[in-house]
Amino acid sequence: MQAEPTNTQAETRTTPQPAERPASLVGEEYEVEVGPVAHGGHCVARTSEGQVLFVRHTLPGERVVARVTEGEEGSRFLRADAVEILDASKDRIEAPCPFAGPGRCGGCDWQHAKPGAQRRLKGEVVAEQLQRLAGLTPEEAGWDGTVMPAEGDKLPAGQVPSWRTRVQYAVDENGRAGLRRHRSHEVEPVDHCLIAADGVSELGVEQRDWPGMATVEAIAATGSQDRQVILTPRPGARLPLVELDRPVSVMRVDEKDGGVHRVHGRSFVRERADGRTYRVGSGGFWQVHPKSADTLVTAVMQGLLPRKGDMALDLYCGVGLFAGALADRVGDQGAVLGIESGKRAVEDARHNLAGFDRVRVEQGKVEAVLPRTGISEVDLVVLDPPRAGAGRKTVQHLTTLSARRIAYVACDPAALARDLAYFRDGGYRVRTLRVFDLFPMTHHVECVAILEPAAKSR
Repeated sequence: MQAEPTNTQAETRTTPQPAERPASLVGEEYEVEVGPVAHGGHCVARTSEGQVLFVRHTLPGERVVARVTEGEEGSRFLRADAVEILDASKDRIEAPCPFAGPGRCGGCDWQHAKPGAQRRLKGEVVAEQLQRLAGLTPEEAGWDGTVMPAEGDKLPAGQVPSWRTRVQYAVDENGRAGLRRHRSHEVEPVDHCLIAADGVSELGVEQRDWPGMATVEAIAATGSQDRQVILTPRPGARLPLVELDRPVSVMRVDEKDGGVHRVHGRSFVRERADGRTYRVGSGGFWQVHPKSADTLVTAVMQGLLPRKGDMALDLYCGVGLFAGALADRVGDQGAVLGIESGKRAVEDARHNLAGFDRVRVEQGKVEAVLPRTGISEVDLVVLDPPRAGAGRKTVQHLTTLSARRIAYVACDPAALARDLAYFRDGGYRVRTLRVFDLFPMTHHVECVAILEPAAKSR
């Protein structure tokens, strides 16, 4: 039998102490030479000790003073803002937006860069992601390296295209509308967002007080005069009387279930693309640039070259944009199956595509629904997955369906590159890649990759 410890023995026992947290480096400043652009709206630099800095508000080749905004001693990398420009790039301009800059609004990444430089930087990011994650050069991806602006967006330096047809304003505790600061919940009050579409700006959201609201989302449809605001109240708050400068429908987000409910007016807006009108319910996905839908449909259809009688899949189909375009082109002898996880989006898609007898839309996650369909062969596939991409499992399934061509629409070049590597493993190669600057002033791009069986190119 083991003896009980004596008091002396008990006293000598020590309680493990938590490891001391590394010292924060927030606020520290470093004079650095700025290196290449990186995915995420920043450039890469290194401190004199070799620690990596991801620096916003700068451009490659500049020498700046970078102030740390996130990170601590021993961190793999630090985040920082360029707070003083010592040697400026020839591509630098004064930011047109008065709310842009270190510690200010986080909605835009490249207000300080000439428009052509922005597109060049985005192209460098896409090329880097393709090489690093898929082992593809631009030539191997069938891409000439250019990033194309949308129609009407090619403007002189200092001018900003007003393109964003859906803007979610955050509301501070004083009821002032604004936008979030970068990687922060803090609100930067604004009196005018330069990238907001004219239809959003004309509502006058920024000029009103919004007591008790957490967010106010303003939507200006491209294909109609429909205008809508979606209000998210703070817990326990009552809706204000909404009086804006244009007729508008009002919706509210329920604090209990997160659902979007109609207060007055239509519960949807009408958008138009490829010669068709689409109903998009509250919270439903639609491209935010007024030229995006037509630009992407054109790129996808030119890449796929649908034929009469084709069987096609539209995965992550939303309200049916690509399914409608495919249905028009494959004709009465063809068929289209759409798969979408959002319940309201599926309702809208079925409404939008009701005129096509051979179009079906199923609700559920693609990775779960597609195997259950029993489909073993198709002619064409369109997939427009969320930012995270389609993933290995879904791609592997698609490579077994013997599709003649696959169109992959991507809003994130890293996710696209990962999935292209999975397609290559399944026997598909990239035939062409097109990159579009549908989010000017931000680091985001939209890509359309057309794939075909690798054996076909031999």
